[in-house]
Order: sequence, then C-alpha cells, then structure tokens
Amino acid sequence: MPTPTAPLILFDDDHYMYVLKDQAFAEAWWELPEEFTHGFDALARPLSMTGEPHGIHLFLTGEAPNEAELRRLVATHYDRHLRNQTPPQASALAEFVAALPREGG
Repeated sequence: MPTPTAPLILFDDDHYMYVLKDQAFAEAWWELPEEFTHGFDALARPLSMTGEPHGIHLFLTGEAPNEAELRRLVATHYDRHLRNQTPPQASALAEFVAALPREGG
C-alpha cells in the first residue's frame, strides 16, 4: 500500500480536527489510538490507526478518496470548535486542504 500523502487530517472522538504535516510527525505526535475516529491524507483517502499509546502507526485503508466525508467532518469540526469561523470554501481538494489550520507548523 502506498504512503499517505501529506498533510494528514485526523479527527478525535470529540470531533476535533488535527492537520499534521506528514505521517512521521503524526505518528510521533498522536498519543492515544483509542481517541482516533477518522483520518484522511491530502488526497482524501481514508486512514486507519493501529498501535498502543505513544506508539501508533497510520496507514491508508484504500485508494478511493472520500472527499465528501472529509468535507463533512471538517464542517462538523468548525461547527463544534470554531463557531466564529467558516470552513474553507475552495472547490478544489488541494486548495481546501491547504486552507486547513495546521498543528505543529
């Protein structure tokens, strides 16, 4: 299976979104695998997480993108956590992902 395309967009069990610069950073940064609910790479391909606390691994679960689900989860994050802000409105996926706020520079 190919490597996920950076950045990675991960969601926790509180519907909070984290946009992490690449797979290595995400795997080092994410602490508890049980808090992970959804994840996507920059091409909107779904991710899964395995491992133990402070020792996780992310991998693609398929080649087919799910852009509609990614956009829906981003909108949910903004509705719950960034109420005074509007999610990116770009129609192109690359522009949409580029406009998401990043964790850890």
